[in-house]
Amino acid sequence: MFHSKISREIAEGLVELQKRISEAGIPSSKLDESINVATWNIREFGKKKRSEAAMHYIAEILGQFDLIGIVELRDDLGDLKRVLNILGPYWRAVYSDMIRDGGGNWERIAYIYDKRAVVFNGLAAEANPPRTKRGKEYLSDISWWRSPYYASFRSGNFDFVLLTVHIRWGENEKDREEEISLVAEWVDAKRKEKNAEDKDIIVMGDFNIPSRKSPLFAAVTARGLVIPAALLKKDPGSNLEKNKRYDQILHCPIYPENFTNTGGVVDFYAGDIEPLFPGMEKTAFTYQMSDHLPLWIQINTNIESQRLDQIIQG
Repeated sequence: MFHSKISREIAEGLVELQKRISEAGIPSSKLDESINVATWNIREFGKKKRSEAAMHYIAEILGQFDLIGIVELRDDLGDLKRVLNILGPYWRAVYSDMIRDGGGNWERIAYIYDKRAVVFNGLAAEANPPRTKRGKEYLSDISWWRSPYYASFRSGNFDFVLLTVHIRWGENEKDREEEISLVAEWVDAKRKEKNAEDKDIIVMGDFNIPSRKSPLFAAVTARGLVIPAALLKKDPGSNLEKNKRYDQILHCPIYPENFTNTGGVVDFYAGDIEPLFPGMEKTAFTYQMSDHLPLWIQINTNIESQRLDQIIQG
C-alpha cells in the first residue's frame, strides 16, 4: 500500500479506518492455499472525482482482499486508476464497457486483483440472455439493464469463474425478479455446457434483494446457487444500517469445502462519519465512500485432495 504524501488528517482517518476493518476479522490469505474475495458497490465510482482522503480509504479497504468485484464503476476510470496507484504495482484490473443509457447508468463492472495471489485466465465477457429465432432475427424476451460481467481466474490449483451483477431497482420487487431469475437460469445453463470454461462459478454483486425471506432470494437460489455457510450463519446486511441483504455472494456447490467458515461485511461506516470526514453529512459521505458495505468470503484454493477423492469415488 502506498499511502505516501498524505496529510495528518488523512493519516488519522486511516488509523480509525484500520480499527473498523479489524472488527471484520478478515484472516490473512495464504499463497496457493486461500484467497479473500469481496464484492463492493462503490456508489457512482468515477461519476464525480472523489477527495484524496476517500481514495486512500477506499484503497485501504480494497487492499484487505485478493480479488474484488466492483459494481457501479462509471465511464470515467480516473478514480479507479488513482486507487490502483495507491494499491501498488502488483494490482491489475479487468472491466466491462459502460452502457450508454439511463438503464445502464453509464456503469461498468470491474474485477481488481493482486496478481501475486490471483491469475487472470483470459476469459472476460458480458453475459448475454438466451435468444430465440423470430423470422430472420434472434431476439431475447428480456434484457438486463446492466449486463452481468464474468471473468475466469486461478489461484493455487483452483480455477473458477466470477459473475458479477447489478440488478435494476425498478418500480417494485417484481421488476427485479425477472432479471434475477434470468441470472440463475444463465448460470445453470453455463455450468451444464459441454465446453464450459469452468463449472466452478461464483456469483456476486448487488442484487437489490432486501432479505433472505424475499421472493427475490428464492428466485436467485431456484437453480441450485447457495450462500456459503459463513455468510448464511452471520446473514450480514450490506447497507450502512446493516439491515438489508442487497449484496450477495453465491456459488454452485461443486466443492463446498472451498468456502471457509470466515466471511462477512466491512463496516467502514460504524455510525460515525466524523473521524473520517469531519463535518460531513451522511449523503455526502455515501458519495465519498459508498452506501454499500463490502461483502467478503475466504476461499480455500488448495483443492488437490478433493479432486483425488472424486477420482477414487468415480
